[in-house]
Amino acid sequence: MKQKEIDILVNDLIFTDDIKKKQDCLAKIWEIAKSKRIILSSIHDLYRARGRDEIGGFTVPAINLRGLTLHLARAIFRTSLRNDAGAFIFEIAKSEMGYTNQRPVEYTGVVLAAAIKEGFVGPVFIQGDHFQINAKKFTDDPKKEINSIKELIEESVSAGFYNIDIDSSTVVDLEKPEIKEQQRQNFETCAQLTKFIRKIEPEGITISVGGEIGEVGGKNSTLEDLRFFMEGYKESLPADMQGISKISIQTGTSHGGVVLPNGSIANVKLDFDTLKNLSEVAKREYGLAGCVQHGASTLPSEAFHKFPEVETAEVHLATEFQNMIYENKYFPPELKERIYFWLNKNCSDEREDEQTEEQFIYKTRKKALGPFKKEIMSLPEELRENIGHDIEAKFDFLFKQLKVINAKDIVKKYIKPVETKLLIRKGQKAKIDSEGAD
Repeated sequence: MKQKEIDILVNDLIFTDDIKKKQDCLAKIWEIAKSKRIILSSIHDLYRARGRDEIGGFTVPAINLRGLTLHLARAIFRTSLRNDAGAFIFEIAKSEMGYTNQRPVEYTGVVLAAAIKEGFVGPVFIQGDHFQINAKKFTDDPKKEINSIKELIEESVSAGFYNIDIDSSTVVDLEKPEIKEQQRQNFETCAQLTKFIRKIEPEGITISVGGEIGEVGGKNSTLEDLRFFMEGYKESLPADMQGISKISIQTGTSHGGVVLPNGSIANVKLDFDTLKNLSEVAKREYGLAGCVQHGASTLPSEAFHKFPEVETAEVHLATEFQNMIYENKYFPPELKERIYFWLNKNCSDEREDEQTEEQFIYKTRKKALGPFKKEIMSLPEELRENIGHDIEAKFDFLFKQLKVINAKDIVKKYIKPVETKLLIRKGQKAKIDSEGAD
């Protein structure tokens, strides 16, 4: 397979709006990837080994790619090959699928194409991040809202997302006096969606499922939250069914960081003691890999080495890479100016009282990545590659700080890739609300 043929398939995948054509492109890329021993996989068994204390001392980076997905994915694979790393995840949140205009079928195809182009061999982990319950819609009609998440899960699993993070923490009711009752709707909904995932997962694959007990940006999670969630969750599942392999908690961060009036990011005091204590309990009492940290990409550089030290299982990284695209010296100023003009025209209803222009742009510019996706991908190839190479240094730094370098043998020991077929269900296209966590 010549590189030019892969480039044609990727361009067709990204530029067409016809879902059937996208599926056809993914099918071809999927088969080429399998022929080169690039296999979409679940990280479940690696996380279970961590839960048994057989491995540890590293934190898996889960990286959300909102723009220039091909070039940033290539940079990640180059970083992996250079550092002999194997434990890293590509992910995209429910909301991101909406505002970046990247359905699962496209995201999977682009990531696999990046692996092919860089000569990567081995398991590739793609994750649905923050498959989040909308609290208002859940209150109005719980069954309808849960079914909408099931539709998204089915679409994603069909496209090779063998790692799914369920976020039903939005329906935690802190008004209830007892913690178990506060968490009840959360653990019951998470269990219901876990059962659905187990029902549709491909033969030979145990999808890695994540749960969440504290909504990012809310109050910090406690040991009581964790225990009451897990006990209720276990009671809600059949005894012989595999449950979640990790748990997301709140430790003081927020998605995208806290933006100051000048557009810079405020320093955040992240509670590493909570991460450490809850991860220890999650492993010891429930066999989980540990806790997951969201909203971390905009933390100061000196914070990242702490995650493996406190045995954080996974850390989610998104906004900083988007920022590095917009602020890159190779990103055309004229295009950025037009994007910002578009934001002021189309997202003006999101402007808050007393919010500066810098704060408004920072908070909303993610919303332009979908409408301008094709234009960004039409920039000269050399320019796009230069941006990818610039951001690659950040990936290299993170892989080293999170201690996933020289980890490929660990992944090889616990992850036995299973070849699966692309399962496209006709007419399937879940409705995605572009609001929510990311």
